[in-house]
Amino acid sequence: MGQEELSDVSPLSETDHMAANLHKSNDKDTGGGDSPRSEDLCVKNAADEAGDKVSKLETLLRPPSHFPQPEAPAGLMKSPSSGDENYLPLDRSISLTSSTAMDMASFGKFIRDRGNSFSAAIVKRISSLKEGDDAAKSVTEFHLSGLKVIVRLKDEEDDGDYGDIKGRISFFSRSGCRDCGAVRSFLRSKGLPFVEINVDVFTEREKELVDRTGGVAVPAIFFNERLVGGLVALNSLRNSGEFERRMREMAGKRCPEIAPRVPVYGFDDEDEAKERREDAMVGVVRVLRQRLPIQDRITKMKLVKNCFAGADMVEVLINHLDCSRQKAVEIGKELARRYFIHHVFRDTDFEDSNNQFYRFLEHDPSISKCFNFRITTNDDQPKPALAVSHRLTKLMSAILEAYASEDHSHLDYIRIGSSEEFRRYTNVLQDLQRVDVFGLSTDERTAFFLNLYNAMVIHANIRIGRPGTIDRRSFFNDFLYIVGGYPYSLSAIKDGILRSNRRSPYSFVKPLSSSDRRTELVLPKVNPLIHFGLCNGARSSPRVRFFSAQGVEVELRHAAREFFSNGGLEVDLEKRVVHLTRIIKWYSADFGQDKDILQWVLGYLDANKTGLLTHLLNDGGPVNIVYQNFDWSLNS
Repeated sequence: MGQEELSDVSPLSETDHMAANLHKSNDKDTGGGDSPRSEDLCVKNAADEAGDKVSKLETLLRPPSHFPQPEAPAGLMKSPSSGDENYLPLDRSISLTSSTAMDMASFGKFIRDRGNSFSAAIVKRISSLKEGDDAAKSVTEFHLSGLKVIVRLKDEEDDGDYGDIKGRISFFSRSGCRDCGAVRSFLRSKGLPFVEINVDVFTEREKELVDRTGGVAVPAIFFNERLVGGLVALNSLRNSGEFERRMREMAGKRCPEIAPRVPVYGFDDEDEAKERREDAMVGVVRVLRQRLPIQDRITKMKLVKNCFAGADMVEVLINHLDCSRQKAVEIGKELARRYFIHHVFRDTDFEDSNNQFYRFLEHDPSISKCFNFRITTNDDQPKPALAVSHRLTKLMSAILEAYASEDHSHLDYIRIGSSEEFRRYTNVLQDLQRVDVFGLSTDERTAFFLNLYNAMVIHANIRIGRPGTIDRRSFFNDFLYIVGGYPYSLSAIKDGILRSNRRSPYSFVKPLSSSDRRTELVLPKVNPLIHFGLCNGARSSPRVRFFSAQGVEVELRHAAREFFSNGGLEVDLEKRVVHLTRIIKWYSADFGQDKDILQWVLGYLDANKTGLLTHLLNDGGPVNIVYQNFDWSLNS
């Protein structure tokens, strides 16, 4: 009989079995005529002894008098001497002999062994569930020797379930900071709410960062009002297990008022507003706006609207400033250089003539399509183009970090459009109206217009929505920014500036005419890599990114490698086919002939694809190029 079976046998049942054996031996004695065996006699004597012990009254041991005294159950009396007829003797199991009695030490050992057996069995069953297939993992309970075991496998999402945290996790950050990105990703993976204070967005909070930490280093992480430190400190908390304890503390502790406050949305930076200064010529401009005869005129067989003659402006300046005619002409030229006014055809400088007509920037016919213009021209002193571009890039980078996927391939346009970062971005856009971009170097122009294009696409998708097939041309030609006194569309930036004024696919004219001063900004040579730095908002487009003037060439190379590694090129060795992005087909003029394209692409592939394509190109057989379908759906 095994250990499990023995555990179910009580001393009373042993007595019953012995009594049964005794009756069987008596039957054999009376019916069979055989002499009784010694074994039967021993059993009989043992049974007699057991019967004698059962017939004896049990003596109840009572607890000491200072302990609570138990009450006898109904039907039992304290002793038989009371004479109560309801008295019943205790029906208690009796061991056969004192040698067979189970002492407490043995009983305790049995319980421990039995518990260990159950524990080992449960662990074994649960381990089999973890190692099993998906079907086995769906088991939620099982039965073990009459014991029901409930199983719940721990999910990764369960790790870090801290409940409702009453406290606040906040950290100061900057756009493009890798350590800040690591902190952000960790908190998101834990499902923890946090407040990010990006000092590139909320520039007024940088002083608070210095006051609280003694420096400008980021990330600076706070649990309520307590400074934790940076990424190294956070990793130390994670590795030591202290992070979980801190979170449990914050779950029951409300955030005090002295903790870093949540950024206030809808209010501009007061310090930045104080730094704005009106242009020195704005007083003269206001007088001209009031006194000049602005009307529609006909010149060169064309109707031009809302314009004035150069001679009329000179007369107003002479009368208002009491200056010479030559001085008035110089003032007119300076206003044109500052982009307050321009020629109606933008082909001549300011002249003192009744046959040359000019208009204010706010009267340009394209102004209604310019999404960085609000009612009137920005009359503040123009900022350097690189400074404005840097500010816009920081804001857009913050938008991507907050409202895009980790790889920036998918954007949440709805949240972007209602965010404080985007509101501030649209405010800064007005500084582009009169910046001077003609003084930028080639690398500076490249980065400036790459970043401007990618930001404009995001802005356009928010304000006018994703176009259909019919409206696509309008999307790329009619969504405009005023930059340095000139309107720029997406097509003008991409095909006019970045592609050295080349025709766009399926177009017969160049985006910039020969008399357009913007031709001075076109890049001296076409760089095919720019196609992998431009995101037009489609799923098949390269992911959105922003560039620095110092490293734009290296960053473009990285963008090309990433694009080709993520499906921009696939090699089918068996069919001898190279599946290539349709971007290269559309802009084949920038990449060259098919064989030249494949040789060029080799420099931007990973080791595996490089080996496959090199094998196809060098074994002497034909290589076919199949261009992939382009998915124009929004990258949301």
